[in-house]
Amino acid sequence: MFKAWNIRKGLIPIFTVVFASNYAYPSETAYQLHQTKQNGKILVVMTNHAIYPTRTDKTGLWFTELTHFYDVAAAAGYDMDFVSPQGGGVPLDERSLKSIYLDRAAKAHLADPRFMQRLKTTLAPNTIEPKNYKAIYYTGGHGTMWDFPNNKELKNISEKIYQQGGVVSAVCHGVGGLLPLKDEKGKPLIAGKTVTGFANIEETLSGIKSQVPFSLQNGLIDRGAKYKRAFLPFSSYVITDDRIITGQNPQSSKAIAEAVVKKLKSLN
Repeated sequence: MFKAWNIRKGLIPIFTVVFASNYAYPSETAYQLHQTKQNGKILVVMTNHAIYPTRTDKTGLWFTELTHFYDVAAAAGYDMDFVSPQGGGVPLDERSLKSIYLDRAAKAHLADPRFMQRLKTTLAPNTIEPKNYKAIYYTGGHGTMWDFPNNKELKNISEKIYQQGGVVSAVCHGVGGLLPLKDEKGKPLIAGKTVTGFANIEETLSGIKSQVPFSLQNGLIDRGAKYKRAFLPFSSYVITDDRIITGQNPQSSKAIAEAVVKKLKSLN
């Protein structure tokens, strides 16, 4: 009789091989493709948190959840600013840097000193003027579970961007950044909205369930959101509910970028 652990060990490599992102982009880096502020600016949020409670490896930003979004948005003519809860350096999740998760474009960004310098010098929330942005995008990585939901400055920035008619978007664990957001009546912004985010089954299969401070899926449901997920774990899944756009997992980062760009075009 198989134990649950054996089943999980068998499923993880299968899902990893089948669904790991492998998007190809031109060899030049995204800011060489920039059409400077042609279509406006998007604020990209990243974590500063790197430590698991008991694991020895480090968490942080899941790298392709930045690069896939960045490349699509930049090619569409959007400029982007990088912000983090504390400002300054952004740690990279060690597992996200394994070759199986990195496509050619992500590897090019890793090798680009200018791009990597931007991750060492992210803006602090108190320097951000929300009126300058058409959208906000929360990247993921397990670190976001600690420093996104309780950051009041990021909360205020997101609420103002939404109230001025902008798009609020997030992928994977970054969807936790939407948990504290309120509408103008003081109700959870995601209440009654259809959203997705890293699923409980994916947390179990990834082996990190015991490390995270709360269940993202449960947290979304508790705030009145209509949670949905893909039938197969670790497959791309994005939901657009008016101006709230969410992606389930790292495999969704290109699709959510395309969804955000599409929505922004429709709002112009």
